[in-house]
Amino acid sequence: MNPTTRTYKTQVDLDVAVRGEMIGLLNQQLADSLDLYSQTKQAHWNVKGMNFIALHKLFDDVAAAVEATVDTIAERVTALGADAQGTVRMAAANSTLPEFPSDLNGGEAFVEAMVERAGAFANSNRHAANQALEAGDEITADLFVGVTREIDKLLYFLEAHIQ
Repeated sequence: MNPTTRTYKTQVDLDVAVRGEMIGLLNQQLADSLDLYSQTKQAHWNVKGMNFIALHKLFDDVAAAVEATVDTIAERVTALGADAQGTVRMAAANSTLPEFPSDLNGGEAFVEAMVERAGAFANSNRHAANQALEAGDEITADLFVGVTREIDKLLYFLEAHIQ
């Protein structure tokens, strides 16, 4: 857990150390989900080429689905009695995703960039689910499993364009 993350008294019966670990893990995934959302919108706004309209709509659908995971993750942080670290600046400072390239040309390059980022986010959530389960927080593990399920589906939609 980030030492500047405020915590509050809660009736959630997780050990305080486990709660702290989960808050840190959730805030990390929150940063990555916010970054993925903004990078997906970047692709949505800037994609060009013969498949423009299909990709423009696809990226908007992906962004909407990612946005839902943002809220789910942030609310779990607060349910555990801490502040969600969810500003754009916080996300930028803490995201583990690679920066979205600013020099892409054509739809395929945009899709490849999104596949890389969505894949990284799906895999980090898969690892987060295992970490939460090992720590004894089945609820947070279940949240990450749900996020992974949704992002894996989005990854399938993206990868289908380049396979």
